[in-house]
Amino acid sequence: MRDLTSSWPAVPDWSHVILDRPDISARSLPLGSQHLVSGDLDTFAAKAGLADTGVGAFAETKGERYALRVARDRMLVVNAPADGGWHPDGYAVTDVSALYHVFEIEGPGLDALIGEATAMDPAIGSPSAAILFAGQQAIACHHEGRLRLHVERGFAPYIWQWLESRD
Repeated sequence: MRDLTSSWPAVPDWSHVILDRPDISARSLPLGSQHLVSGDLDTFAAKAGLADTGVGAFAETKGERYALRVARDRMLVVNAPADGGWHPDGYAVTDVSALYHVFEIEGPGLDALIGEATAMDPAIGSPSAAILFAGQQAIACHHEGRLRLHVERGFAPYIWQWLESRD
């Protein structure tokens, strides 16, 4: 049987990969836990000590713990205490730490990058942080002035290659 692995680029060593250009800098960001919460988001947010039930696309977040709204009754929470499973208070929690890879991007060319990668106007935003970025599903926010992209781990090499190949 033909070995198709040579047809695909190797997955980068995320602990050492940095893209540093005059317009943007990008790096892989190791985060703590990531959980998808569905159901009664207000109750979960109160129990987890979150300030809100998640921000939308390109909204600003800060600190180690934050939440991103991905649907009317669903949010992605980062570094919040969360036990998996169904909870009698009306919400369910799923650990998705292994699902999402996170990139952090900054620089004077960030607006141009967003304009090239998405069909959204980041100044207008959206109630949902779930977007298409370079043709792939992503969850996007600004975190302390930098763009954070949570992308499905299997598509992380593609997103990185896309970032590297920009002119």
